Amino acid sequence: MTEPGIRIRLQQSGPIPLDAVLDCAPGEVLALVGPSGSGKTTILRAIAGLQRVKHGLIHCNGECWFDGERQFRVETRQRRVGYVFQNYALFPHLSALHNVMEAMLELPVAERERRARDVLARVRLAGLEHRVPAALSGGQQQRVAVARALAREPRVLLLDEPFSAVDRATRQRLYRELAELRRELAMPVILVTHDLDEAMMLADRMCVLHQGRTLQSGDPYVVMTRPDNVEVAHLVGLRNVFRAGVLAHDAERGLTTIEWRKHRLEARLQPDFQAGQQVTWTISPGHLVLHRRDRPSRGERENPVSGRVLEYLPLGENVALTVAVNGPDRPPLFLTVPAHTARRNGIAQGVEIGVSLLAEGIHLMPADESRTPAKPA
Repeated sequence: MTEPGIRIRLQQSGPIPLDAVLDCAPGEVLALVGPSGSGKTTILRAIAGLQRVKHGLIHCNGECWFDGERQFRVETRQRRVGYVFQNYALFPHLSALHNVMEAMLELPVAERERRARDVLARVRLAGLEHRVPAALSGGQQQRVAVARALAREPRVLLLDEPFSAVDRATRQRLYRELAELRRELAMPVILVTHDLDEAMMLADRMCVLHQGRTLQSGDPYVVMTRPDNVEVAHLVGLRNVFRAGVLAHDAERGLTTIEWRKHRLEARLQPDFQAGQQVTWTISPGHLVLHRRDRPSRGERENPVSGRVLEYLPLGENVALTVAVNGPDRPPLFLTVPAHTARRNGIAQGVEIGVSLLAEGIHLMPADESRTPAKPA
C-alpha cells in the first residue's frame, strides 16, 4: 500500500548545512519560512532533483525518489514535479502557449497544445495564449508559470516565493486565485515564503527553518503564537519575549500563575513547567489590549500593567508603541494599535498607559539564557 503525500528527511554538513524533516499530504499547503540562507530553496531543489544532497530520504506517494544510504536517486524528469521559480523562468521568445507546451515534450504536439490551452484557461489566461512574456503583466506571467508547472500533472507542486515579483494589489488577487486553485489540487503543495502573513493566509501547516534545521512544524497560528523556544519566537517576529518565574498551577481554573517584574500574571494552564522554575514567556500582538481612559472594560482587569510610552511611531492606519514597564532600563513592551484609538485616548510619547496581557496569549517556553536579555526581564 502506497503512502500518499511527500515525506522528506535531508541531512548534510556542507556545503549547505541541512538537518530537515518535513512532510506534506495531498491537497495540503506546507509553507517553509525562515531567514535568507535557512535552506528553503535548497530543500525545494532537492525535492525536484536539481540539487544533490548527501544523506536522507525523499518519498512521494510511496515511491522512493532519493535514498542517500543506498545511493539511489531518481532523475529530475522522472519525478514529475511542478516547480514555479521566483522569477518565473519563462522563455522570453515563446508565447504563453508554447511556454506551457515546453513542459510536455514527451507528448505528441496536438496533445501538448490541447493540454496547454486547458491549463491556461484554468488559470484565467484564455485569450492570451499567443502573447510573449513581455506583453503580459507580472501577475499574468506568474499564472503562465503556474500553468506550466501544472501541465505535466505533477505529483507535487513547489512554489518558490511566487508572489515576490508583483505589486501588492496583484499579490492579493493571486492569493485568492491560489486559494481557489488549491481546492482542485489533489497533490502536496510546498510554498517557500519570507512573508509570515502570506504563510498564515495560504498554508495549512508551517515549517520554520534556520540554518538548514527544522525548528518547528504545525498549524501556522499555533507556530506563530506558541513557539517551541526563543529561537522560533524571534524567527516568527514575536518581539515581546521576557523572563519570569512559575508560581503555581490551577487545573480547575485552567491557569498557570507566573511572576514578572513583581506582577502576578495569569496564563493559560501550562503544567509542563514546574512551580519555582524560571521560564521565558512571550505574548502575541493580538493578545495585548490597550485600556480605554473614558470607559474601562471588563477585559482590562485581566493581567493589567501600566507603563510609559517611550516611542510613538505612526505606521499608516496603525501606531507602533514601545512601552516601559517598571522602568526604562528593562526590555520594553511592544504593541500596535489603530491610529484612531491612539488619538481618541490621547496617546503620545511620555504618556502613561494601561495594557492588559490576556491570559490565553501568554505562552511559556524553556529558559534560554543565551537569547533572553542580560538584565532581569
